[in-house]
Amino acid sequence: MTLQIEIDPAGVDAPYEQLRSQIADRVREGALPVGYKLPTVRGLASDLGIAANTVAKAYRVLETDGVIETRGRNGTFVAAAGDAAAHEAAGAAAAFARRARRLGLSEDEAREASDEALRAAYGQRE
Repeated sequence: MTLQIEIDPAGVDAPYEQLRSQIADRVREGALPVGYKLPTVRGLASDLGIAANTVAKAYRVLETDGVIETRGRNGTFVAAAGDAAAHEAAGAAAAFARRARRLGLSEDEAREASDEALRAAYGQRE
């Protein structure tokens, strides 16, 4: 199994974001199974023709999101906690709901604020 990643230097998203999203998508789809060893930062940077700092940044974000884990000198692997992102999102949603209620927003007002934020984050229009 090889990690097939393509970086478009003229793409809308920054190279680190292209890398991050492609790895996250492959993990979510099951194309990269739990325990799969990812290439080293320098190795992947060399393969893709991008800076090592770009790969390191993508790996840091993926690790923060619970998608991958670094095991010291043993390398970087697809993490076992596949639903870590969903768990974190549920916590953020709960915190938002508590804050909206403290601010005195109605459920409809809170829902609209949430929907607007989601549209902005995902680039959707009404």
